Amino acid sequence: MLRYTGHPFFDVGAATILAFSRKRKISELNESDLDKMADFISREYIINPLKSFLTVAFPNSGFTQPAFEKTPEKRIDYARRVTRCFRDELSSKERCVFTGDPAIDTALSDKEGYPPGRAFRQHLPLVLGENQINFFSNGNPGLPVSGKALLCIQAMPLGCAKCGGKLLAVHSDNPEITESFAEEFLKKNRANITLAHEQNGSKLPETGSAKTVLIETLLLADEERYNAEKEHNPASLTAYHFSNSGQSNALDARNQPLEIYHLPMDILDFLWSIKNPEYKVEWNTVVQRAWQLAQPKKGKKDKNGLQEENTRHRRNYLYEDLFRLPQGAPRFVRSYFLRIPSRNVSSDDPRRAYSLKDDASLVSWKLTELFLKKVMHLKESRINRIREIGDQLADYVNEENDKKFFSTFYGEQSRYGIVRNALIRVNRYRLKQGKPPILKFDPFVEVFEEQDENGRSDWRLARDLVLIRMIERLYDLKWIEKHVEEMPEENEDEMINDSVSDQKEN
Repeated sequence: MLRYTGHPFFDVGAATILAFSRKRKISELNESDLDKMADFISREYIINPLKSFLTVAFPNSGFTQPAFEKTPEKRIDYARRVTRCFRDELSSKERCVFTGDPAIDTALSDKEGYPPGRAFRQHLPLVLGENQINFFSNGNPGLPVSGKALLCIQAMPLGCAKCGGKLLAVHSDNPEITESFAEEFLKKNRANITLAHEQNGSKLPETGSAKTVLIETLLLADEERYNAEKEHNPASLTAYHFSNSGQSNALDARNQPLEIYHLPMDILDFLWSIKNPEYKVEWNTVVQRAWQLAQPKKGKKDKNGLQEENTRHRRNYLYEDLFRLPQGAPRFVRSYFLRIPSRNVSSDDPRRAYSLKDDASLVSWKLTELFLKKVMHLKESRINRIREIGDQLADYVNEENDKKFFSTFYGEQSRYGIVRNALIRVNRYRLKQGKPPILKFDPFVEVFEEQDENGRSDWRLARDLVLIRMIERLYDLKWIEKHVEEMPEENEDEMINDSVSDQKEN
């Protein structure tokens, strides 16, 4: 009955019907499954909370049209037209823009002069309305659609999350991922629909920041559904955060009608790897410290007279920064793995309080090494060199209690010469003691001077990576615990520079 087409709205709708049927493969769907979806839509879309919910996806449709409030039979007729046409005998010569099947013969517009089988903004999100012909093929208003496509598009909002007054539809070139998201969002939406009916509620709740919801859902999804295919079918993911209201200006960056978020396959591979029990506990601890802090509600107190906290639409900054990868990898490493604070951020941003004094136990070479392999694609030899140098420098600091070197190596942010000279002094000291140098020429060049494909080297990233391994080892050796009050802090000028760079990246 259905097959995926590659169009995100159609595919998300088809995956939603599959989840609604509780079957596992789209090839197993039959007419009875489509009928059950059509029955649900015809029953639930014409009443709240879904009638209100659908103003985001299908404004001015028969489901949401205020003029139909006193004529419910018109809503029922509209629901029949957009959900049952897949059963009609088709004779149209036009072809559906989604499936290539014959378009329906049913008139979708109530206005005269429009050919049957053509859909408009109230039927399909992000296309033009009935009175506009610009940008439609050959100047013919509307788009020809089949009954199956029309049903899938109507079902699509149920397989989306509502975030920030818009819908979040998640699509992947691996159908198993599309199905996992549609299934999870459908499950939550149906639970909220049931709760709204019980409490006479008129609206479905918002689910939070779109990027955070996307990553949360990805990490909760049933990995076994497509883990077997992962090796043979590497996949990326694209999310569409959209509103069909027609009130948004596409040129207004603050409230665009459509925002597209993309996670390439290497980021997905990293996220799936992080679910392994070997990494899961440490990763979850780092994630927990990245949640937006609750802020007091202005002027609102609970029944005990205590200030209420605003916890709506909380975001996780780590999750959101995943969408800046791989370009933002150095800053990601610095913030979440090395725990460098960002001072010039909002008061509800937990990264303001990151500190080596408090967070040394969160510094993990294991997580960092996985990130370097999966996201940054560093050579195995360079990763091993970084680890060896970090171990040797940590052992040196612990044995000699060289707080000055640690402070210089950790605290210097802009002058590479100072960092390099500090390493040279360590070598010189070792030679005076009759011991071999820690840093030899080839390892030093490979770690600190190796250039990328653009002929650039990033000494600060290399230093940060060495520091991560050093701090983890010094923590295990109890050296950090003994000198916690002497731990260096970032210099404020660097914080300002970091903040300016963050704003440019945003």
